[in-house]
Amino acid sequence: MDFAILIDSQADIPLHRQVYEEIRLQILSGRLTPGQRLPSTRSLAQSLGISRATVTQSYEQLLSEGYLETILGSGTFVCDRLPDDLLNTAPIESISSATNSSITLSAYGKNLNNKAFLRLPELELQINFTYGRPAFDKFPIDLWRKLLSRHCRSHPSVLDYANDSMGYQPLRQAIASYLSRSRAVKCTSEQIIIIGGSQQGLDLIARLLIDKGDLIAVEEPGYLGAQRAFLSQGACLFPISVDKSGLEVTNLTTTSNIKLIYITPSHQFPTGAVLSLERRLKLLNWAQQSGAIIIEDDYDSEYRYSGHPIPALQGLDRGNSVIYIGTFSKVLFPALRLGYLVLPDNLVHIFTRAKWLTDRQCSLLEQHALTDFIGEGHLERHIRQMRSLYDQRRQILVQSLISQFGDRVQILGDNAGMHLMVKIDTDMSDEVIVQNAAQLGLGISAAHPYYLNNSPGSEFVLGYAELNEQQIQEGVRRLAQVILGA
Repeated sequence: MDFAILIDSQADIPLHRQVYEEIRLQILSGRLTPGQRLPSTRSLAQSLGISRATVTQSYEQLLSEGYLETILGSGTFVCDRLPDDLLNTAPIESISSATNSSITLSAYGKNLNNKAFLRLPELELQINFTYGRPAFDKFPIDLWRKLLSRHCRSHPSVLDYANDSMGYQPLRQAIASYLSRSRAVKCTSEQIIIIGGSQQGLDLIARLLIDKGDLIAVEEPGYLGAQRAFLSQGACLFPISVDKSGLEVTNLTTTSNIKLIYITPSHQFPTGAVLSLERRLKLLNWAQQSGAIIIEDDYDSEYRYSGHPIPALQGLDRGNSVIYIGTFSKVLFPALRLGYLVLPDNLVHIFTRAKWLTDRQCSLLEQHALTDFIGEGHLERHIRQMRSLYDQRRQILVQSLISQFGDRVQILGDNAGMHLMVKIDTDMSDEVIVQNAAQLGLGISAAHPYYLNNSPGSEFVLGYAELNEQQIQEGVRRLAQVILGA
């Protein structure tokens, strides 16, 4: 291995002494840990550009003082038990503890340096109703491994830079065809850009379309990832309330300078409401008259369990007013950082340039594998299987909630998606419920962080896609124990 040692051939201190001091210092500071193997004298000498005899002399001194030990046939290692006088040696101060007071953040950095952007660590819980996580054990991992292996063997170009920052063209064509069939989206492959998940899409939109002080309309309550992306560019957020029919479009007319609106019309996050056709048409008409851009986040629309599929808002648009965001994180697995933007023609060029500056390209290997996954019918087969599974799990969750809480629980939203929102009649605060549930090994999310204004409270977002029947029932039982004392 390469071994970072600083030596100065012009210094008065002999080279063997410099090597000795550097290794000893790294042992004392903990950068070299007990039992860690050191490079051979030959390889270290070659790396430093000095004679092997010089390195050997340094090693011998360290061996004699008890810092190092040799194991025949294995190499040279840091001693597990260091000399007694080292036990009282104070550790060297970490460089990271020093503060550079001269560093000045940009406006973007200052916006991020806000407690609103704080992400709390997820706890290890026995049962976690976290949202947005699919059933990992049901994903055809062997098939996915086969597709990856196929392209590793036959396409060495997947290891190279991409020729097109828009993404692998056959994948864009496959997505365009899939969206036309399943979501009634009207687009060609030349309007699609492959992105590293929907959050990168929101970040690109914020960087390219929002200036400081711009008024951006968002759903109330709404998705935090979008709110934070817009706030990072200095936007002013204008909350629009949501009812059982989705966004209350008439509230948009109360102000005339909204530049952009972000919505989740097919399964509103977090309430689960579906935007009615009447309101969709009113929203599109408003956008065309005002010149505003609509951001349609279609994050889990594949999972609708009753009624007819609802076409995407983009497919109804006649004025190039809609940017459509989709992701494979919910459909397949979150570690697959692939999503897509469907853009109006006049925005494709500038978004492609911005994508190149952001990360040059998404993984070509995974793009090739995903192309086959879609083209060979595996995606739609997987979605059909998951739709049936998630429908069953949602029904179990609803039945368990009603069984435990009776008329004290209200199930919000439509029969769709991978989570549902509930309102529970209780005098306990949201924070106490969440904390007490965690003590029982149960993870739940209160809905109040998704409100820009004051939330009504006692609302919770429960994801169910990842949990089996027993976990769902036991989780609801523990929630009842917290709230009802049952």
